Amino acid sequence: MARVVLENIVKVYSERNGPGVRAVNDVSLVIADGEFMVLVGPSGCGKSTTLRLIAGLESATSGAIRIDDRLVNEVPPKDRDLAMVFQNYALYPHMTVFENLAFGLRQRQLPSTEIEARVREASAMLGLEPYLQRRPAALSGGQRQRVAVGRAIVRHPKVFLFDEPLSNLDAKMRAATRAELSRLHARLGATMVYVTHDQMEAMTMGDRICVMHDGRIMQVAPPLELYDRPANLFVAGFIGSPPMNLLRGTLTADGHEFQEDNPKGPPLRLSLPAHLAPRAARLAGQPVVLGVRPEHIAADPSSAAFGARVDVVEPMGAETFVHLDTGAHALIARFAPDQRPARGETIRVGFVPEKLHLFSAASGEARKASSRRWLSLVWPSMPKLLTT
Repeated sequence: MARVVLENIVKVYSERNGPGVRAVNDVSLVIADGEFMVLVGPSGCGKSTTLRLIAGLESATSGAIRIDDRLVNEVPPKDRDLAMVFQNYALYPHMTVFENLAFGLRQRQLPSTEIEARVREASAMLGLEPYLQRRPAALSGGQRQRVAVGRAIVRHPKVFLFDEPLSNLDAKMRAATRAELSRLHARLGATMVYVTHDQMEAMTMGDRICVMHDGRIMQVAPPLELYDRPANLFVAGFIGSPPMNLLRGTLTADGHEFQEDNPKGPPLRLSLPAHLAPRAARLAGQPVVLGVRPEHIAADPSSAAFGARVDVVEPMGAETFVHLDTGAHALIARFAPDQRPARGETIRVGFVPEKLHLFSAASGEARKASSRRWLSLVWPSMPKLLTT
């Protein structure tokens, strides 16, 4: 397998009468050997362009791309030893599954015995053995996707690249195929780079997740760190379903209390917990954003309670989503399945203090990240290098 290194990558699509579109803007990222890295973000954030730059399907405007310490900026795609799985399966409709799996190997003029062995190995791994003599038209969507993955596996590449490969599947098949890909990664120990806009896929599959927005990296971290410690407002609002509740307000001059912006009535005032004290001291007297996850809004808490009107109740079976109106902000709370307040009812709720997040309203950042912290997120080996 291989390590992939992106160093200050910029990709600009030029325009005849304009400055051009900067699709990827100064992206630096190290994907460790054998790591499952997920690039996630909204449409137009630059994640697919970044994948295509790694594959060699696009040329970087500036910056360096290295695979196994080899500079590949000028290396054509066929010589980068990568395999890519696309959103559309791109199978040859007139060929059987066996022939689709073997086609790329035959183009490379491998011996027929080796082709046979590789195809049999991949088909056994993916449960495709009963379908080897079928054509794509006789396969389900999930089976076609497995053939596309198998076509990548038989090549024994250094890096697997996946560009939203599950988008064409229904929800049930998507969940099953997601689990198959995770098992496949564990079995192969392969370096995989996976692009998706679906945060569920990102959270359940990635060793680390790279969140992108407007061509830039917002945060790189393991899934639970992204969820529990988002670095900025974008990550806080993007990761999580329902997303984190964000309340705008101001800190008091001593930094001990948050006061929400509420032009309609008396503002909500909350004393900040001890874990936010260092950050609050630096932001004292400034506009801030207070964040709280839906599951950290408690009904009828013993303290720090305030009133909120119930707008919508969504029973989900294992949980209940309750949309609340505080007068200044709309909140979403995740309650137990048997907690179903009536629409229009005013209930008392409160925040779990230890789970609150504080962001600067000006910068959107949750903390002032040191260069060491940032490098450790982007480059996994950097902490060890900095201590030697």
